[in-house]
Amino acid sequence: QVHLVESGGGLVQAGGSLRLSCAASGSILSINTMGWYRQAPGKQRELVANITSGGRTNYADSVKGRFTISRDNAKNTLYLQMNSLKPEDTAVYYCNVDSVRLWNGVRGYDYWGQGTQVTVSS
Repeated sequence: QVHLVESGGGLVQAGGSLRLSCAASGSILSINTMGWYRQAPGKQRELVANITSGGRTNYADSVKGRFTISRDNAKNTLYLQMNSLKPEDTAVYYCNVDSVRLWNGVRGYDYWGQGTQVTVSS
């Protein structure tokens, strides 16, 4: 009933910018915390940033000051503005929704997007 569709990944040069989007669809009444995670080859998946339904944000130290997470609750959409990109930002980026309330009153948990590739060249 809940699907996450990501867009915005691609190949950019170091110092460039990308904006990732994640659209949640389904019979969704509300969404709790949404977040972006990433996984580079040979590394553990890590939290990049997340944002609560009230707009409180949390960032990994490696992206503070460069990335901005935001959401549009009316559109059930999550964004990640990535500026001053570095080669070490290269990874597959995943969208996550920790829980939702559906229009039928049911609560659902732990949804993931398919991932979108971000490659930053030096």
